[in-house]
Amino acid sequence: MTANLTHNLRSDAQDNRDRIMAVAREAFATEGLDVPMRELARRAGVGPATLYRRFPTKEALVVEAFSEQMAACTAAVDDGLAHPDPWLGFCHTVEEICRLHVLDRGFAAAFTTAYPRAIDFGVVRETAFHKLTELIRRAKAAGRLRADFSVDDLVLLLMASGGVRNGTPAIARRLATLFLEGSAELH
Repeated sequence: MTANLTHNLRSDAQDNRDRIMAVAREAFATEGLDVPMRELARRAGVGPATLYRRFPTKEALVVEAFSEQMAACTAAVDDGLAHPDPWLGFCHTVEEICRLHVLDRGFAAAFTTAYPRAIDFGVVRETAFHKLTELIRRAKAAGRLRADFSVDDLVLLLMASGGVRNGTPAIARRLATLFLEGSAELH
């Protein structure tokens, strides 16, 4: 037997896991990460033991809940880094991050609260932030991005866009445009 075999859950166990994940994503996106585990179990219609069997710690649940968002962020940054023009690559990434946030409020929750920063998202988060830092460095080196710009400015953008309720992709583009105009190096 190899440790890499995929463990298939019974259909009822898979249904429980799916409900837990849906409830956790929704709760974290709308209420933050302080929702108690017992409350998440109640909303998912499972007992606390079922929740803890699948996710022994809150950190494990948060990491799993935001894994898709972390992968989407990494892909957006990869696309920006692949662009031959550092400034246009940076702009593409900012626009995509805003678009993703409009589609999924949980996306911002993964980056804008203190709790996720304390959580070990493992290689995915580390890689995303390393690549994002490189994207910022390249845009600055090209003379197009303000010298005082930092990753925290993107977190600020997500926090600001979180204040927009019922956002649309058009609103996300407008917010990204205003942000980019304010972030550009004046010549």
